[in-house]
Amino acid sequence: MKILISQHVPSNLAPYEVLQKHFGAELDFHPFFLIEPLSSKEFRAEHINLPDYTAIVFSSRHAIDAYFKLCEEMRFKVPETMKYFCSTEAVAMYLQKHIVYRKRKIFFGTGTPASIVALVTAKHKGEKFLITTTEGSDTTQITSLFSAAKLDYTVGVLVKPVPQDLHTLDMASYDLAVLCNSADVMSLKENFPGFRQGDLKFISFGKAVVRSLEDAGYEISLKAPTPEATSISKAVELYLKSLQ
Repeated sequence: MKILISQHVPSNLAPYEVLQKHFGAELDFHPFFLIEPLSSKEFRAEHINLPDYTAIVFSSRHAIDAYFKLCEEMRFKVPETMKYFCSTEAVAMYLQKHIVYRKRKIFFGTGTPASIVALVTAKHKGEKFLITTTEGSDTTQITSLFSAAKLDYTVGVLVKPVPQDLHTLDMASYDLAVLCNSADVMSLKENFPGFRQGDLKFISFGKAVVRSLEDAGYEISLKAPTPEATSISKAVELYLKSLQ
């Protein structure tokens, strides 16, 4: 079985080597899109004034790079009093690329919107938050929590997905494709306007891609993550076992 996964080759290939050994799977990794920062011109169209905000929420390294790039282009010197709320410790640690890491102004959650809001104790409720996001992303989960907590916030798009050239891929040659982002579907449709699913099976990994696949009229054979399929390799393994 020939399988296409819409991501870069992972650093740990061991789980995929197991799939090759036990199921004879042929695996190709190919990202369907890249994340690029918005230009200062694009960002200005959002009518967001960076100096207005005293705290910023990051959920990705791309957003961190884009924020400091915009600050430089727009000649805004980020004050040392700025507070940073990050989705995970890994994202928080990445701030060291741009600022001196000080625990008193950098806070991180466990990867969920609720864990970020939990960091905003009474001590930080008076801050004005800029929640950074990617163009096309659904921010309802975090904004609903911020609204419920009566926090002052604005959502700012800092990065955008840009479709990769997929014309080197022969989609008809694959038996299974794993898509992980709604931008994957956008890229697929942009590269192959007349694309029909045919016998190709889809695994969706992540909630965001499910709606995009269904809206495009594609059938999903397995939706992950689940308690049994906590990773892409596990999801593929579960699907292959179902065929036996």
